[in-house]
Amino acid sequence: MEKILSYAKRPLVAGAIGLVIGLLIGLPVLGWWLFPVQWTDASVEHLRVDLQKDYLRMAIESYAKTPDAGLANARWSEIGAVGPDLLNELMVDPQVNPQELVLFKNLVQSGAAVVVSTPAVGETTVPTGTEETKGGGSTIIFVVLCLVLLVIGAALVYIFLLRKRFTSGTTTKPSAFQQAAEISKNAVRTDYEAEGVEAPIIQFVKTYKIGDDHFDTSDSIESPTGEFLGECGVGISEPIGVGEPKKVTAFEVWLFDKNDIQTVTKVLMSENAYADPQMRQKLQSKGEPVVLQPGARILLETATLQLEAHVVDMEYGQGALPAGSFFEHLTIELAVWPKVKA
Repeated sequence: MEKILSYAKRPLVAGAIGLVIGLLIGLPVLGWWLFPVQWTDASVEHLRVDLQKDYLRMAIESYAKTPDAGLANARWSEIGAVGPDLLNELMVDPQVNPQELVLFKNLVQSGAAVVVSTPAVGETTVPTGTEETKGGGSTIIFVVLCLVLLVIGAALVYIFLLRKRFTSGTTTKPSAFQQAAEISKNAVRTDYEAEGVEAPIIQFVKTYKIGDDHFDTSDSIESPTGEFLGECGVGISEPIGVGEPKKVTAFEVWLFDKNDIQTVTKVLMSENAYADPQMRQKLQSKGEPVVLQPGARILLETATLQLEAHVVDMEYGQGALPAGSFFEHLTIELAVWPKVKA
């Protein structure tokens, strides 16, 4: 999802998305549904053939009853190029009087001048109110849709252009997770070989900083040849008090050995939690309780693995809670060795 959003922020991609959305709204919604094309005042030559024949029949009958050459020629010209063919077809039409048809045919073929008739004096045309009403309703819907599209367009401009400009000059404070990751990255690892100990097969530093309420790490343990041996990690075990962010009073460090039937866990407690019998008893069900102290080294052993958790740095938080009851930050180093067989 984040990858899709990052692509959408590019101007070209955003423009293409806008074009597609515009086409979808413009063609199916506006063009075919709300505002379909409606033909009005079309000439007779655009009608179906059967309707053209009906029109020609009426023109012939009208001329027979009212011999107005100008009006007849004007009606004939409305039919267009298909007029002669239609006239020939009507020669065998039983609905048409042959004498009236011949009279009309002689007129239009004689090339008499076409005179456009005009309404008689006092004669008026009354427009129907249906189309006007329909047009007014469509106009309102069109205006509303235009306003909606303008609002959407303005929102997209703000999201992709203006907001970026407004925020480009500001700096965002790193989150607790980001600060902790930076501390772990720059932390100095213990040189075990300098201490006369074989180098561990895996060694990393993890840092908790108050505000990182989801602190829970897990890493695979592999042999130098890439064989999977197990997993280990450290995470929040118990908070204290209420409110946010969480006030962590105990962590737990654990070691999983694929060759063992259980996961070994030790609970790393604050001084206040360790001194509280009820809290210590509660956390004891999760693993062996250990009070955290700067520089402490906690050992975990399984059937074939050995883990050392080294407290690199720690600091208690300050506030309404008792002193030494929750951690402001904790930096702990985990190192794992294959267990030497006796």
